[in-house]
Amino acid sequence: MRTWSGFVYVSFITDVYSRMIVGWQASRSLRSDLALDALEQAIWARSGRGKRLDQLVHHSDRGVQFLAIRYTERLAETGAVNSVGSKGDSYDNALAETIIGLYKAELIRNRGPWRGLDDIEYATLEWVDWFNHRRLFEAHGHIPPAEFEEIYYRQQRSGQQAETQTKLPA
Repeated sequence: MRTWSGFVYVSFITDVYSRMIVGWQASRSLRSDLALDALEQAIWARSGRGKRLDQLVHHSDRGVQFLAIRYTERLAETGAVNSVGSKGDSYDNALAETIIGLYKAELIRNRGPWRGLDDIEYATLEWVDWFNHRRLFEAHGHIPPAEFEEIYYRQQRSGQQAETQTKLPA
């Protein structure tokens, strides 16, 4: 995003099932630290709740930050399986493209102009909280991602089969 003090880049990690943003980071550069910090936040958020990360599939585009040695090594340490999309195919990573599109439409274009990184970080923090806890998703039965995820895990703990209205793309 363009700010008065230069460009700011944002990286999101989203749970495909619940649509919950589990990690994000903003930076003035596209270096691998941007994506790695978002990944670390997602790992902390998931493992901190006792969720297993082994065999988790992490899908991304072919961006250099997602193919960096430190990033792929960190994924391997968690036991996650790395999946990388085909070159130049935005449909291959449609959920990530959708999240960025929503972010820009719902926040960035509505509240600018932006002064710098600090403004973007604070506004993104608020937006992610709203997105996860208050934004309604039709595919989830008109409930937010955090509530959808909580229902799923509550059903898993009680031994029930999760009853969801999710219509995931084929």
